[in-house]
Amino acid sequence: MAGPPLPPAMPTWGSHTSKEKFEIFNLDMKVGDTLKVKGKISGDAEGFSINLGSSSSDLALHFNPRFTETVIVCNSRCGNAWEAEHRDHHFCFSRDSTVKLVIEFLHDKFKVTLPDDHHVEFPNRHGFDKLKYMNIKGGFRVTSFKLD
Repeated sequence: MAGPPLPPAMPTWGSHTSKEKFEIFNLDMKVGDTLKVKGKISGDAEGFSINLGSSSSDLALHFNPRFTETVIVCNSRCGNAWEAEHRDHHFCFSRDSTVKLVIEFLHDKFKVTLPDDHHVEFPNRHGFDKLKYMNIKGGFRVTSFKLD
């Protein structure tokens, strides 16, 4: 009898619909690193999220622009439980557009640079110094990403 499948070493993608999913299980992002993500927001997007942490149930950063509320929600997740939301009303996203986001992993916080160069900051509540898990899902199709 075979054991459970091993997590993929390379990114996995969901189906090519407005509910895209891009997932990495061995990211190796350390304090001081910068993640650059480019992608296309779908024409019917309700929102999308970029999630960074040690696993899907332990997230240091949940970055979630929501078209339905024209707000950016940031949060963290510990043991599958969501914590207190931070809402930023600087909403520069539009459907059916291509965008670039830059996420800096600083010691005490995350600094996200939006397409219009506005910054959203969110604390590193869990004190992580290394992140191995990332997923991007919702109405966003990743076209490139780079970890520096």
